[in-house]
Amino acid sequence: MLWLTAGMVLFWVAAVGLGGLIMREEFDEIYDSALRETAQRLMPLVVNDLFQHERLTDPLRMNGSGTEGEESLTYQLRDKEGRVVLHSHDGPREPFGSPLTPGFSNTPTHRVYTEAAVSGTLFLQVAHPLAERREATLEGALSLTLPLILLVPLSMAVIWIVVRHSLDPIGVLRDRIGERDGGNLAAVGTVGLPAELETIATSVDKLLERLRASLDAEREFAANSAHELRTPIAGALAQTQRLIAELPDGPTKRRAEGIETALSSLAHLAEKLLQLSRADAGIGTSSHLTDLAPVVRTLVEEFSRKPGNATRLRLDVAMGVSLMRKVDIDAFGIALRNLIENALTHGAADVPVVVAVKRDGTVAVTNGGATIPPNELQQLAMRFKRGATATRGSGLGLAIAETLTRRMGGTLEFRSPAGGRNNGFEATIRV
Repeated sequence: MLWLTAGMVLFWVAAVGLGGLIMREEFDEIYDSALRETAQRLMPLVVNDLFQHERLTDPLRMNGSGTEGEESLTYQLRDKEGRVVLHSHDGPREPFGSPLTPGFSNTPTHRVYTEAAVSGTLFLQVAHPLAERREATLEGALSLTLPLILLVPLSMAVIWIVVRHSLDPIGVLRDRIGERDGGNLAAVGTVGLPAELETIATSVDKLLERLRASLDAEREFAANSAHELRTPIAGALAQTQRLIAELPDGPTKRRAEGIETALSSLAHLAEKLLQLSRADAGIGTSSHLTDLAPVVRTLVEEFSRKPGNATRLRLDVAMGVSLMRKVDIDAFGIALRNLIENALTHGAADVPVVVAVKRDGTVAVTNGGATIPPNELQQLAMRFKRGATATRGSGLGLAIAETLTRRMGGTLEFRSPAGGRNNGFEATIRV
């Protein structure tokens, strides 16, 4: 807007300057023509007046009709020696200082036209002030310059409106592209976009299509692989456990127990990959309200029934709190399950894991343990990222919970130390 306005002003000023030069030339032509015509018409009149007043000792002053100083044209009749023998009412008594040569000439203050008569013995000189010509040119230039006072703010406003209106489709395209993420890879489309932006939108749609195909293939491979591996892993784990039961104590039994541990970790990883594929598939929101409180209680009871967890898990639900949300039960259940499992796995064994439903409608899972540095805390939701712990794990639990919480339209927040403690870890779901 500023560059367009500045360019317009510069062009306008240049045009005014050029117009002023042209006006000056035109004014000179008009005034010179008036001088010539005036001299030719006055010549017989002033000569006749001169012959009626013979033997003059002083220059004859013609009577005027206006106030002294108001005449635009003045004239003098001079003899061949240059003496002024007759002059106009407002004309000077002294010669103009212009040569007695027919035609145009200039003095420092006047433009003079000389006309000869009576066989070159008399010369009529008509003068016009140069200041009046400059004044006319200046007024003409000012009449072209003054509109800039109104034109500059008006043009800025018009340019602003036009540019804003022209850029609106770019904002629409930007918003459409900004809405696309891992859970929304729908085509941007070209509806409502000008022809100049259709190429960009089409290119983005092609890119999204390739990305969508790539992600679908990756998710399908992960889901199918994890699903297909569950049965053979479960069979191998059962056979290994049976082998352990049949083997006597010794190195062979210990190796079989190592195989059992490895198969259990592999089964756990396959389960996490299935959950991750469901999270990437976009589950999260629901069209109707669902009470999430029973899901929280069911999961706490389920984990409490496992060996060693009965005394480690505690449920704390605030009085009168409501967990009615438009979210998918499975998505919320998987996210909370991973948070509870993470707390039981990595939390201190002598500190209870607390699952709290707070008055503000958030669900927090708190466990004991060492304080996690802030730089590590920000990276815990990354896939296959594990904190400084020797406990076995896949590094996917918190990533799955964060993805599902985002799909539900909420946020997953991490704190260390936990609220009200000087150590530990707290994960809070806000939906």
